[in-house]
This record gives sequence, structure tokens and C-alpha cells, in this order.
Amino acid sequence: MQKRILEILDSIRPDVDFVSEKKLIDDGLLDSFDIVSIISELNDEYNISIRVTELKPENFNSVEAILNLVEKLKASN
Repeated sequence: MQKRILEILDSIRPDVDFVSEKKLIDDGLLDSFDIVSIISELNDEYNISIRVTELKPENFNSVEAILNLVEKLKASN
């Protein structure tokens, strides 16, 4: 699943090193448009619904955080 998430992220922002970066939001590497695109792709890919309550920087600061969010939402389906 992590590989697919990386592919999604790379398709949206190929200029960002998602493997190394751990502060994607805190360092301003992703903006609100990027987040909207990421959420849309993840919702479609994994048949989940990322809600407003999950739109916290800690859920999108790294690939690991995004993976944890997706896994949590898939488990609650």
C-alpha cells in the first residue's frame, strides 16, 4: 500500500522527495490544493472518506502518516 501511496503523491507533486520528507505540511511543501488532490486520489483508490476532522497536519506530514490514516480509515469501513 505504501508503494501505491508514493505513486499517487509523486503524480501530484513529482518535485517533492516524499520518502525523505517528514514535515510536508509544517515545512510548506504541500499546499491546500495539493492536499485536496491527495485526498481525492486516496478516497478513490482505497474507497475511503477522509473527513474534515482528519485534515490535520500530523496526518499529512509524511508518507507514514498518510499510510496510517488510510489504514485506520480502511479498518473502520
